[in-house]
Amino acid sequence: MKIFYLLFTYVILSATNIAADETEEKKDTLWVPKGVVGLNLSQVSFENWTQGGDNSISFTFFSNFGIDYLADIWKWRNSLKFSYGRTKTGDEGFKTNDNEIYFESTINRNVGWLIQPYFGITARTAVTAGFNYDVTPPEQIVGFLDPFYLTEGIGLIYDQIPNFRTRLGLGFKQTFADEFNKRYTDDPDTPGEIESLKNETGIESVTEFEWVFLENMAYKGYLRLFGRFEDISVWDVRWDNTITAKINDYFNVNINVLLIYDVDETLRTQLKEALQLGISYTLF
Repeated sequence: MKIFYLLFTYVILSATNIAADETEEKKDTLWVPKGVVGLNLSQVSFENWTQGGDNSISFTFFSNFGIDYLADIWKWRNSLKFSYGRTKTGDEGFKTNDNEIYFESTINRNVGWLIQPYFGITARTAVTAGFNYDVTPPEQIVGFLDPFYLTEGIGLIYDQIPNFRTRLGLGFKQTFADEFNKRYTDDPDTPGEIESLKNETGIESVTEFEWVFLENMAYKGYLRLFGRFEDISVWDVRWDNTITAKINDYFNVNINVLLIYDVDETLRTQLKEALQLGISYTLF
C-alpha cells in the first residue's frame, strides 16, 4: 500500500505544479469535470400465475466520475467507475451481482511528436464482500481492498483523434491480499510461507474509444491488455463495452458486455452481460 500512496502523492503534486505553470487567462477553462450517477432496475412479480415463473428483483447502482486537465503542454485525465448491484429470486436472499471500483489516472506531456510520453496508474478492488454462490454455503472470495490491484505504466500515448486514445508502455503490477492471499498472491513454489503481495512486470496497452452513432445512442469501449515478461504468451484482458440509448434526460437503456481474463483470479475467461433500463443523472 505504501507504493500506492507514494505514487498518488506524486501525481497530485505534479498536477498542482502543472496548473501553476499555465497562464491566468486559461485557468478557468482547463479543468473539465465529468459526473454521472444512475440506477439500473429489473423486476418481475407473479400472483396466481399458471405458466410458471418466480418473483425477482435486481438493481445496480453506478457512477462514473472524472476530472481532466487539458492544456497545450500537459494533459492529466482521471476517472473513477463505481458499480454495485444485488439480485433476489423467489424466497432466496439477496446476492451480489456487481461489485467493483475502478480508478485510472494518466498524465502526458506534449513534446511536439505525434505520440507523447505518459505516466499512468490504474487501481481496482471490490466495493464490499463478494461470494461464490456455486457452493453451499456461499464462499466469500473477495472483500474491500482484498484483493487490491495496482498497476503503474510508463510509455507513449497517441490521442490526436477526438474520442480515441491508445497507449503502450511498461507496466508494473502489484496485487495485495490479506484474508484471501492464498487465492490471489501466494506463491505455490514457496510452501513454507504465504505471500500477501505479488509483483509482476510486463507490457501494458490501453485503448479507449467513444462513438455517437445515432442521435440518442452511443458506444463506449475500453480495452486493456497486460502481458508479463515471465510468460509473454499469456495476457490479462479487460474489455468493457457499453451501448447507451437515451430515452430522455433521465431514462436510458444500457447494454454492457464486460470480458475479463486475469490469471491472478482464474484461468477461465470471465464474461458479464447486462441489459437494463436505467435512471441516470448528469451532475456536470
